[in-house]
Amino acid sequence: MLQVGLSLPRAPGGAAGGFAVGPDGDGGGGDGTGTAQAMLGSAPATVVTTSEADTWDIDASSCRGCGQFVDWDRMPGPEHRGDVPRDILSKPPKELKKLARAGCLAASRALRARAYHQLSRRVACRLVTPDALVYRDVASRLFGKQSASSHPLPDFLEGSPVPTYCLSPEGVTALRKILVCLGSLFPDITHSPVLPSLVALLLHYSEDEAQCFESISRLIASSAPHASYVDQSFLAHRASCMTFGDLANKHCPAAHRLIASTSENVFEVYSEWLSWLFRDLPFSYAIRVFDVYLLEGQKVLYRIALALLKQYRLSVAPAELEGADIRAGLQAFARNIAQHVTVDKLLERAFGIRLFSRKEIWLLQMANRKALAERGMTMARGRQSFQLAVDVQSFSSGAVTAQEMRIVWSWIPERFSLFPPLLLFSTSEDGCSLQRFYSCCEGYEPTVLLIKTTAGEVCGAFLSSDWSERKKNGATPGFFGTGECFVFTVRPEMERYEWVFIKKPELAKAVPHSRQRSPSPAPASLLSSSPDGPSTSSNRLAVPAPQRRGRLSPFLAIRHFLLPSKTASMFMSGSREGIIIGGGGGQALSLDASLLWGHTEHCETFDNPPLCQENFRVQLLEAWGFQNT
Repeated sequence: MLQVGLSLPRAPGGAAGGFAVGPDGDGGGGDGTGTAQAMLGSAPATVVTTSEADTWDIDASSCRGCGQFVDWDRMPGPEHRGDVPRDILSKPPKELKKLARAGCLAASRALRARAYHQLSRRVACRLVTPDALVYRDVASRLFGKQSASSHPLPDFLEGSPVPTYCLSPEGVTALRKILVCLGSLFPDITHSPVLPSLVALLLHYSEDEAQCFESISRLIASSAPHASYVDQSFLAHRASCMTFGDLANKHCPAAHRLIASTSENVFEVYSEWLSWLFRDLPFSYAIRVFDVYLLEGQKVLYRIALALLKQYRLSVAPAELEGADIRAGLQAFARNIAQHVTVDKLLERAFGIRLFSRKEIWLLQMANRKALAERGMTMARGRQSFQLAVDVQSFSSGAVTAQEMRIVWSWIPERFSLFPPLLLFSTSEDGCSLQRFYSCCEGYEPTVLLIKTTAGEVCGAFLSSDWSERKKNGATPGFFGTGECFVFTVRPEMERYEWVFIKKPELAKAVPHSRQRSPSPAPASLLSSSPDGPSTSSNRLAVPAPQRRGRLSPFLAIRHFLLPSKTASMFMSGSREGIIIGGGGGQALSLDASLLWGHTEHCETFDNPPLCQENFRVQLLEAWGFQNT
């Protein structure tokens, strides 16, 4: 049998049934990670003669043609797994997810090829989506007798690297052709650096170019609610990067603090998160990521990238991190991930991270898109480079240093940290007046409160809602705000205490869309500061009942959760008597009407210790907003 331009797989004993020619005429090697700069050029055809006894190590009857684009000398063999159900692809979705997470699709190339084909066909997509027949027609008209290299790659790549993994020269040519056709048939795609990686991975298990094109087209055209597979604009891509930054802030606090303290541009570090998974990970890891991504969508990518970030912080010695280039360090870590953690352990840790629902993440991403658009970013490209907005040279505060404010600013949601801080109120300039505080802060959402005590301690809070919300319940004070609120300490030590359900999401269940509602007021007896009723002492304010609200912030609104206790969602409250932040069993922070005396203790909402001396005198109080101009 004569085969042209095709490298054959290894024989069962480990010897190759043929040989592969790389871009420089050698057999390649390594773990199967390559770049388009090395592979997208033309290569001489390879002629291999083999006997009829040589066979593919895949089931040709069920996966005819799969593997024709692969350089088998670089392709890792199937992973040895336990008993894999023969009817795995007919399993219910929940069971199939479990099996894919456990690596069952890695047991056989034929099984993975069938799975990719079937799973992509199950993706709900737009009514008019280009398929294999459309590809064959468009490819014949675009290329004809011309080589694919004569056509420029689509503009949506914008010079992004194109991983080729274990593709043969013929596979790289097919990859280029598919990308050119995608650019022609999906003109609305303006920026999608991850798309070449997805096409390349699919090509390893596709019968031909047309099947691969149809599979990736269905992912691009997915119509699933509150989910997407592929970001297709600069705005959507950057919003995803911001969303990952928000999640890293919450789930990887140690790594996030390291990045914020050592990097001039935190945003740019997180803008690489998808590249860690699909550019830098070796093929044997990237393909396992793709297995679960195809089943579960983009949310699973957030999980795995968070697990990788956690592992980086655990695996790299502190001495190596001092003065290091974090972006380059993360890239190198991902490329050498096998030295630190197995793919099974990485995925196990990823699925141990309890993220919020797909809808909540989607809402956060939409909020981030809105913030970017307000800064002048368009679907095509950004107006400017975004970075942490605290200017060390010009920032001035009587409560914190510029470096301390940079850390605080790194804790707040990404869509707000784009904007520089704006001083709204200061007791040193505006006097110790609660009404003046309200009038200065109303109209700004969110705000950051900084308190410096006469003992030199500094603490504060990030408050997600406009202080004018306090008026919506009439004369009766009520709690408002969302789960993005948090309290923190700056001195003597910097520490943040978030909503308890961020750290323990298992305590609350997501509410189905049809049942979402505002919280009902809790019985007063549950909210009393003491068994005898609300405290009226000078250092503790009466705790108001939770407020029924009409408008809620888009992310982490308590109506999205079934909470075991309303006292665990008491974020912020204001009245003529003072302000309260955090409630349930105590108050994280409370200030009286003079803004001179305060109290702090443990509360259920943030599960915080006292933020400073329990009863304190205020030396300086500042309220900061966000300069949205």
